[in-house]
Amino acid sequence: MSNGQTATEDLEKPARGNPRRPKRNSYKPKPETLALLKVSGNPINGLGETELRKPSPFFWHPPDQHPYGDLQIAARTSSRKCPGSAEVFVAAYTHPELIPVAQVRRRATAEEFALEATALALSHEAGGVGIAPMDPLYVFEGYTIAEPWVIVLALAPNYERLKEVPSDETNGIGVTEIGTQYARGTRVSYALANWIRSQGYNAQAYPGPSASALLLIPPAIASGLGELGKHGSLINRQYGAGLRLAGVTTDMPLVATKPDHFGADEFCATCQVCTRTCPPGAISNNKQMVRGVERWYVDFDKCIPYFAESASCGICIAECPWTRPDARPKLLATMARRLGLTRSDDSSAATPTSENKQANEYAQ
Repeated sequence: MSNGQTATEDLEKPARGNPRRPKRNSYKPKPETLALLKVSGNPINGLGETELRKPSPFFWHPPDQHPYGDLQIAARTSSRKCPGSAEVFVAAYTHPELIPVAQVRRRATAEEFALEATALALSHEAGGVGIAPMDPLYVFEGYTIAEPWVIVLALAPNYERLKEVPSDETNGIGVTEIGTQYARGTRVSYALANWIRSQGYNAQAYPGPSASALLLIPPAIASGLGELGKHGSLINRQYGAGLRLAGVTTDMPLVATKPDHFGADEFCATCQVCTRTCPPGAISNNKQMVRGVERWYVDFDKCIPYFAESASCGICIAECPWTRPDARPKLLATMARRLGLTRSDDSSAATPTSENKQANEYAQ
């Protein structure tokens, strides 16, 4: 075995065992949880479909738009029983009213507006900001978005707290950290939307954890905030896979940021960490066809029962090697060498056309 292989395998080693985590494939859902999984979610997500289409409303949308209202309640109940969780999620759903759009539009260049919007978001708790032109495939079926631009806001967790997932009645550190980032996303998205409105332009805020019109991961990929990981979450070169996202749509003139291809997708093709640590075995080793694009996909029917019973889980993103602060710089250097990236291009996409396709076609 070469030194390079040894180093890579060392990076893939998961953190020390968490007593709240069952071993892979040892978990069995409770009968009452399975009873709430009334229909398979994989067809709704478009698994196996070869044609492009908009995503269907799903799970975190209002329960009258999908068959998982009772399962959604079970997941929220499981989460809120953890110490500290209820308070931070209340903060995630608490936001000011959007102010009226100023009648007089301020004039500036698209470059100036983009710089100012980015600076405001970063000064209001955002860890990263990306800007992408709106695409119809970013909008859930049955919803409309009129604004031509989307600003995606990335909220990075505290790794030491995130790695405590999953949570339960004895330890709420992990899920509380997740809720804390959602609350930050709510605050910054509404602050940014109101600033844009004060400049005389339309703006709408789209924070989590509940879903609305805007699908956030596709524009996040298109705008350079990361690549899609095997675990179905965004991997960011600076923060890893623990990001939470929020968005703002607007008609303010802006300039798009570039996709960032740094090797996460290629690394995921051989890494086994999230597949081995997922208790229900929901993460596949191979990409699958989902609504017209071949991509990483997590089996909803296996994932969600454990997610609902285990306070939102989060094991796969906490154990992802990219999320580990000590591993991330080594991974970036290793993948840059493998991909032949130079200092001048390792912060943007090596193949922007394919990255944009992945972003535009990615489904929930």
